Amino acid sequence: MNITTLSGRELNHDVSSAKKAARNGPVIITDRGRPSHVLMTYEEFKRLTGRYRSLVDALAMPGLSEIEFDPSRVEIAPRGLDLS
Repeated sequence: MNITTLSGRELNHDVSSAKKAARNGPVIITDRGRPSHVLMTYEEFKRLTGRYRSLVDALAMPGLSEIEFDPSRVEIAPRGLDLS
């Protein structure tokens, strides 16, 4: 993933280049030298907000395989039932 930084003036002069750069990663827009906005693709926005995330997408998240998860086994005993 590439992170591109553009000033607000650079963005105004060449929006199409900023949109192309956003395909490869976020584009940070600065205002007076300070980060103020981020440009990203709509697909990346949907992924980050989780609105349209499928189970497959959630399980494919980077770094997920490094999480250790070893839950203890739960024993469920049946209860007696009186049908009289």
